[in-house]
Amino acid sequence: MCGIAGILNIRGNPVDPAEISRLTNLLAHRGPFGEGTWFSANRNLAFGHRRLAIIDPGEGGFQPMVSADGRHVIVFNGEIYNFLELRRELEAQGAVFRSQSDTEVILAAWRAWQEGMLSRFNGMWALAIFDTETEGLFLARDRFGIKPLLYSWSPERFVFASEQRALVRSGLIDTVLDVDVARRLLIDAFGVEGSERTLCRKVRRLQPGHCMWLRHGRLEIRRWWRTVDHLPEVPATEGERVERFRELFQDAVALRMRSDVPIGTCLSGGFDSSAVICTMAAHEKAGMGPRDNASWRHAFVATFPGAINDERPMAEEAAAWADVAPSFLEIGRNDALADIDRILDDNDDVYIGLPSAAWLIYQELRRQNVTVSLDGHGADELMGAYLQEGQSTAFWARNALAGLSSSSAIARRGVDLMRTLMIKRQGHYFLRGGLRGIPAQFSLVGDDDPLPRDWGSLNQRLYRMFHCTILPTILRNFDRLSMAHGIEVRMPFMDWRLVTYTMALPDSSKASDGYTKVVARRAMAKHMPESIRMGRRKVGFNSPMPEWLNGPLSGWTADLLDRQVPAFTELVDEPGLRKTVRRLTSSRTWDWETVGRIWPYLNMKWMLARYA
Repeated sequence: MCGIAGILNIRGNPVDPAEISRLTNLLAHRGPFGEGTWFSANRNLAFGHRRLAIIDPGEGGFQPMVSADGRHVIVFNGEIYNFLELRRELEAQGAVFRSQSDTEVILAAWRAWQEGMLSRFNGMWALAIFDTETEGLFLARDRFGIKPLLYSWSPERFVFASEQRALVRSGLIDTVLDVDVARRLLIDAFGVEGSERTLCRKVRRLQPGHCMWLRHGRLEIRRWWRTVDHLPEVPATEGERVERFRELFQDAVALRMRSDVPIGTCLSGGFDSSAVICTMAAHEKAGMGPRDNASWRHAFVATFPGAINDERPMAEEAAAWADVAPSFLEIGRNDALADIDRILDDNDDVYIGLPSAAWLIYQELRRQNVTVSLDGHGADELMGAYLQEGQSTAFWARNALAGLSSSSAIARRGVDLMRTLMIKRQGHYFLRGGLRGIPAQFSLVGDDDPLPRDWGSLNQRLYRMFHCTILPTILRNFDRLSMAHGIEVRMPFMDWRLVTYTMALPDSSKASDGYTKVVARRAMAKHMPESIRMGRRKVGFNSPMPEWLNGPLSGWTADLLDRQVPAFTELVDEPGLRKTVRRLTSSRTWDWETVGRIWPYLNMKWMLARYA
């Protein structure tokens, strides 16, 4: 786990060492335990690496790593959880290893299987491998885009890095705003991350499940993974389906407890994180495996005293079940402005809220020297958790619209227009140019995948949420917020075996009788507190934005709106925005709906002001 970077001068001129050092240093927060660089023989290619030491934390895991025969060089960000099994398979084929790291296993897998290695990996990754004989450069990203990979390409130079802001601040590319991306983010903060586009016109995103080759100045990108092509047969009976889910989830957790440093979890008290920590406890009782870390009883709970999204009592109950003494981090009014500029800078994109809660909890993990956290991300989008008590009609209506959106690009555009009209009627639309200012939707990975004919509307909606819209954005946020403090986040619910199995289940295994995550709830019976297992309160790991905007953030918001930022003025009807914000603040009527619609405008103005 770390930060990776590289520069390839396509016309053959040598890379300036100061350039790769500057690019790598901009990723220092991702890897506080060391740095390294490597240059090709003619020095037109340079790799950079910042290390977060998790597996084989000694010198054996140092990167950039060169294969034993000197032919291949790798920089790698992520974890291959099944590296021990792959290592044994490769040793049986004659491979000899010099270290205990998963990075060296990737190098051996590349030698044995080339691109075919990707489908054998169970993990999360962004990687680059250079062949010193053919001078081909290969890059790849994991199935679901848990780890990021950004790049910029021109006829003269190819540059890549783990973060957008590293490329933007490196001085190696032109930093020109992509206006269409900015407009799209202001009306749909979840409508960009699944595409290849970014706020910087010169920066592109390698999409989830994609790989690329750069050979002889030619860039080739292809999709190597499509979830719908890997759906397994599911058992015939409900009891068998539940048991299979339990087996897969338990193994997903067990694999992610492999670590050479202490591990922990961020515990909210909701179903997802509680299921993770209770399964960690069960795994220890059943017997730890090789390389599992026995120092795992580190639970971190963010509490919001007096706020409606405080889940401390449920978190305490889950921790007690798992026999863990949690650490509590109270987040209150005084934290609304604490480190706000750094938090927004670390998140480095536009979102529907200020992600202080996640940033602060990962800061606390770093303070206590726990550098790995097993968290519950992905379960909501996998199993339909956005059904809250009393909202069944709205839930099924959203599913029906999602089913329509899945039918074609024209249908998606129609749904997009209807949603924008609704936002406008609510008084939350501030783009200049009216409805003509709406940019076309971007091509999102998975948008046009041919879904099974027998899938219901819920499955269709979840597939798009998981691959195209909500989850890619959440994964981006949590990568940046955790790695801002050098914390590795592992996600058992995103084990590819569990994902493909759960997606193959019918709608009724995910939502029925007023409950979501039905198969998971049944699988966890007697394995976690009953009140949490069957609880229907859905909060989400968010800062208490309505309370903050009604109070401590009001002055900050007013000052931001008064700033002169020409790039923002060109996009937005600022008088209308300012009037609405002042009305909400003076009447103290900010709520979650208005926050989600209006905060992206404030977030965007802050971002554009950085470059003003």
